[in-house]
Amino acid sequence: MRKPPTPRLPDRVRRLAHRVDAATPPDRDRAVDALRAFAVLGVVLGHWLVTALVADGGRLRTSSPLQHLPRLAPVSWLFQTLAVFFLVGGQVAARSHEAARAQGTPYHRWLTSRLSRLFGPVAALLVLWTLATTALLLSGADLTTVRTLAKLALSPLWFLLVFAALTAATPLVARLNPLWPLAVVLHVDLLRFGLGAPPAVGWVNLAAGWLVPYSLGAAWTRGELDRPRAGLTLLIGGAAATAGLVAWAHYPASMVGVPGAAVSNLDPPTLAAVTFGLAQCGVALLLREPLRRAMRRPLAWAAVAFVNLSAMTIFLWHQTAMMATTAVGLPFGRLPGLHTPPDGLAWVAARLLWLPAFALVLGVCWAAFHGYEHRRPRTRSRVVRTRHSSDRAAPAGARRV
Repeated sequence: MRKPPTPRLPDRVRRLAHRVDAATPPDRDRAVDALRAFAVLGVVLGHWLVTALVADGGRLRTSSPLQHLPRLAPVSWLFQTLAVFFLVGGQVAARSHEAARAQGTPYHRWLTSRLSRLFGPVAALLVLWTLATTALLLSGADLTTVRTLAKLALSPLWFLLVFAALTAATPLVARLNPLWPLAVVLHVDLLRFGLGAPPAVGWVNLAAGWLVPYSLGAAWTRGELDRPRAGLTLLIGGAAATAGLVAWAHYPASMVGVPGAAVSNLDPPTLAAVTFGLAQCGVALLLREPLRRAMRRPLAWAAVAFVNLSAMTIFLWHQTAMMATTAVGLPFGRLPGLHTPPDGLAWVAARLLWLPAFALVLGVCWAAFHGYEHRRPRTRSRVVRTRHSSDRAAPAGARRV
């Protein structure tokens, strides 16, 4: 009996992938792009899996399966990938600023070029949700529901503000030893949890905590992480420190916020979140060579290039996609995994089935708004282009966000 023919991708897709591959400079470090893509997709999948909108008495409230099923905390270890994003961001920004200085480009022009890539797509999100919030309030929607939806939709903006502040400070922190911000995080946590300082002190870690992987990225640019054991040291040291903090210092095991929890590892970042980020950065460094080999395949590289070109659109609109799916399903009753409390493994199984629907609605958002991601700012300054191929513009998907 003959075997059925193996399905082949359409020739058009293959041709496009080969064009993207051919348009990419040969000395570009594709592993950097792959790490960024995995970090963005990890955040998206993490939010879709641990954020639940529960329909309760005509209103929507947020909940989390981690609130009811704490044994699932290790899931958060897989999808809390912000440290890798800051690692890559620090590496790219430090290299870009170094190249800009070599070309004699003024700091303000370099910064305008970097930040326009971040904040260009934000305006569309703010306009749409301003209109949506106003319409909901005028229609008499429950105030708690409106607040819940708006908070979820705009929650990605905190990340952009921190990332923009660190980008602006790149000239100051490009040669900073990551141990200094790590020491700040340690002392802030000692003040908060050991000496009874006001909780507001913890917000110092919002900058210091993410400065640790960002400055690690700058150290990567300087070649300090090219040593054979750098990645392994970060992985073992970060993992051991995190395990110790969870087991003996009673830090939460979940690396994402859990509604109702007394302490969150992310809001603001704790020492456990930072040491866990160090372990993640170690994994990222160990994966560089395997990723470089994998990215030689045109199809794999084209997929990574697409995610990088759409990173801001995906990041900004993924919560809206989840909420839109939830809203569309409301007329059909409380659908499992979408409107029901996340209090059991049955909810988790049902939520996994909803992920393709979330992705489909996100695709609609991408089609409507991705153009805002690539609009050039109206300025007389030229766009900074580095001599290093990892930040060089190229056609057909080789540019970096």
